[in-house]
Amino acid sequence: MPHTKTTLYLKTVFLLLVLTLISCEKVRKADLIVTNAVIWTGNEKQQTAQAMAIDSDTIVAIGTVEEINKYKGKKTKIVDANGKFITPGFIDSHVHLLQGGNSLSSVALRDAKTPEEFAKRISDYARKLQPGEWILEGNWDHTLWGGTLPTKEWIDKYTPDNPVVVYRLDGHMILANSAAMKFAGIDKNTADVKDGTIVRDKEGNPTGIFKSNAMPLMLNKIPELTRKQKEAALTAAMKYFAANGVTTVHDLDSLSSYKTAKRLKKKDQLTLRIYSSRPLNKWIEQANADLKNSKWLRRGILKGFVDGSLGSHTAAFIDSYSDKVGDRGFLITDPKTLTEWITSADKANLNITVHAIGDRAVRSILSIYEKVINTTGKRDRRFRVEHAQHIAVSDIPKFAELGIIASVQPYHAIDDGRWAEGVIGTERIKTTYAFKSLLDANTIVAFGSDWPVAPGSAILGIYAATTRRTLDGKNPNGWNPEQKITVEQALTAYTKTGAYASFDEKIKGTLEVGKLADFAILSQDLTKIEPIKIKDVYVLKTYVGGKKVYDRSNKKSY
Repeated sequence: MPHTKTTLYLKTVFLLLVLTLISCEKVRKADLIVTNAVIWTGNEKQQTAQAMAIDSDTIVAIGTVEEINKYKGKKTKIVDANGKFITPGFIDSHVHLLQGGNSLSSVALRDAKTPEEFAKRISDYARKLQPGEWILEGNWDHTLWGGTLPTKEWIDKYTPDNPVVVYRLDGHMILANSAAMKFAGIDKNTADVKDGTIVRDKEGNPTGIFKSNAMPLMLNKIPELTRKQKEAALTAAMKYFAANGVTTVHDLDSLSSYKTAKRLKKKDQLTLRIYSSRPLNKWIEQANADLKNSKWLRRGILKGFVDGSLGSHTAAFIDSYSDKVGDRGFLITDPKTLTEWITSADKANLNITVHAIGDRAVRSILSIYEKVINTTGKRDRRFRVEHAQHIAVSDIPKFAELGIIASVQPYHAIDDGRWAEGVIGTERIKTTYAFKSLLDANTIVAFGSDWPVAPGSAILGIYAATTRRTLDGKNPNGWNPEQKITVEQALTAYTKTGAYASFDEKIKGTLEVGKLADFAILSQDLTKIEPIKIKDVYVLKTYVGGKKVYDRSNKKSY
């Protein structure tokens, strides 16, 4: 009997030992552990954590340091965050990727404060070029020197052998020099364009300024970037975004980065996840395309336009501009045509977003979306409105009612806030960049930058959304302060909602088990410091799929 008891005891101990070993064996040893951090997960069920374990490109555990230590193996790499703040990788829901990448190596006009400085920068840049090379991008802002539009005469004498086509920063107005217009065959006899403007002098000669639908007269004649130039532009853009903690972008550039990104992915050189768009009027091409999407590259979204921009007076308003009676802007695309395109693309299960800035434009696209939804039936389509800058009060609830995503850019608020009130008056300003009103109405709000129109920095975007302090320093308490939002709301709009806007919420946007290990380590905790100090926060490291793509300590993007 005693012998039997001893045997049973030994068997029980052995069984417990085996079960313990099996249990230990089940704990997956991580490739990477990030520890000693203040992690803002974006996950409502577990809002903060101290550490996370990563296997390959995916988070396998997140929690306290003690909980994550058991995932440490002999080959596990340990990253000590030294108590720094970690956020899910920022998702910029509105960029112009190749255009922006190309602008990094082109003439920079964004902060030129006088006509003389504007001309000098172009002159200095032209001296570096060979005859025949184009000068593009630029992104100038005529409000910085009082509002006078530039003309070809400002730059012709410096660029006789180099065609120049430089954008106003909003992308809805360009300046071309005489060499470029000659190349394009544009002169006094060139006919005007519907829903566009060729600015002319007293004799009827083009001054070089083209607005909205008149821009293609010039833009369509610019030689396409070569494959090498596109790869260089995308590489430059990826490094730029890595340094800003951005791990995914929604590329709304008509140049389309998809093919270029696909080539870089084959070379294992892609460090940025891309959701790539095509023009809405190309919906048939997109419907017939083989959309083999991956966690690196996705397409299927189409971008259309209702109107232009506020700064160029091409945004469509219900009432006149305050500084120009009778001018209400105009609709770039006829509503009937836009409805036909959206209906057809929607039936083909494609995703749609439409640029709308003025209150008449916003009302128009909301009405079209509602008509399409009622015609083809309710489903999870996630229609978007890009910019939604100036919304009539009565239209704000329509976003949530229809399930429309407001894809907005907070940096524009502290930029346009310097001068917008003089253009549309004190009343309409109250629902300009109305982030809080939209969120209070339960609208799904995704944040972006519109880079290179504005800096591609989510940190600056969060600063803008939470402080609304205009760039000229004249609104220290915020421009329309009632529209300020919280840091957590801004972080969510730059992470979780950005993922939702591209149907990616199951794989990214928050830091939780089973999702991609895309994250950024910042110099300070955004949730603890005063919002006015957010603009001084910087990115220390950026990881995409558990792989480091930026490290400030050695200024390196990988």
